[in-house]
Amino acid sequence: MNTEKIKMTRQRMVILETLEKSHIHPTADELYELVRKKIPHISLATVYRNLESLSEAGLVRKLEFAGCQKRFDITTSDHHHIRCLGCGAVEDIPCDCTKDTFSDIDKKTDYEVVGFHLEFTGYCPRCAGKMARKNKREK
Repeated sequence: MNTEKIKMTRQRMVILETLEKSHIHPTADELYELVRKKIPHISLATVYRNLESLSEAGLVRKLEFAGCQKRFDITTSDHHHIRCLGCGAVEDIPCDCTKDTFSDIDKKTDYEVVGFHLEFTGYCPRCAGKMARKNKREK
């Protein structure tokens, strides 16, 4: 983790450590609740401000999904996510989709492609199971 781009305060270190231990891609609110266990007097505004700074410094990845709260990921390398339409959970997915896969887009449009955002959605096993049980009861 390259922390040379930003001054590492105790608050930022705890936020990064907490995010690193979390595998849920938490929202700022969820992360705030986790960080408060180590720094009880930290404010939500401080967590938001530090997440923005850490994101700008490239130490965390901000995930923005249409119609949803921003989530944060400690893994900043290119990778993709899947979001549950039921509970909102977000997980990493193994996918070899790269910019090369979409390289002919600029040939088919007048755009110079500089990046892309690929969002997968579906139902996690827990929500899919709930839906199946609900459908079974309704029959």
